[in-house]
Amino acid sequence: MKTKISVILLIILTAFGTSFATQPKGKLYIIGGGKRPLTMAAEMASMAALDRPGHYAVVLPMASSEPDSAFHYFKKDFTELGFERVFNFNFPSSEQMSPIRIDSVRRASLIFISGGDQNRFMEVVANTPLHLAILEAYQNGAVVGGTSAGAAVQSKKMITGRQLRHQNDESGYRTIEAGNIELSEGLGLFEGAIIDQHFIRRQRMNRLIAAALENPDDLLIGIDESTALVVEGGKARVSGLSQIVVLKNTSKANIGRDHLIGGKDLKLSIYLPGEEFELK
Repeated sequence: MKTKISVILLIILTAFGTSFATQPKGKLYIIGGGKRPLTMAAEMASMAALDRPGHYAVVLPMASSEPDSAFHYFKKDFTELGFERVFNFNFPSSEQMSPIRIDSVRRASLIFISGGDQNRFMEVVANTPLHLAILEAYQNGAVVGGTSAGAAVQSKKMITGRQLRHQNDESGYRTIEAGNIELSEGLGLFEGAIIDQHFIRRQRMNRLIAAALENPDDLLIGIDESTALVVEGGKARVSGLSQIVVLKNTSKANIGRDHLIGGKDLKLSIYLPGEEFELK
């Protein structure tokens, strides 16, 4: 039965995705992880108009190994700002999704996805009624935010954090190789882009370059800690304390010996807080 439901939802989600040809009314607030200045909570609250009657925020903490703690720290910021209507919606599994709670997510003004493990989150959410509710909320005007893992899940192609060729290497991404960066299905809120997080702090440029060379149709966006990419319509803005790196591959990649991958004329941009750029 579960497989049958997943197939039906996948068909619905695929059809729904085509509707993004018309611009979603919502906004994305994608944080690269790390400490969040209180100004970020204030900005999200303003964007979601949480001061209006009936508006509220929900937190989806399923990426975290400590979901209650993830919710606590998010709510703490909003409470300090005077916003009390922030609710913890922890769905332990795809089988435990009540229609009432799903409808509450669909009607939320702000949906926030915590940090943790993006794969853990998508294992619960992918191709479920909750997945569809998040997409519908964004399409209808909600702000969808997330940090760290909650940033990675927002693109259609999601960086899992795993290396396929160096599975036991925990020292980082030391090479630029073909077939090494694992991608899987994300939420699909941010079409045409692949998100990386903790970017400058954790020196993830090799990972972004490798992903760019293998995905020439996408923008590769690396968001540093304490920094947010704010997406509205066809434009993006940098908010917070650090930079955002945008990489675009415009040519066919070449694969040499030992899986080394190369390319020419990659376009690199580094944006500072307050700067805006077009999403193409």
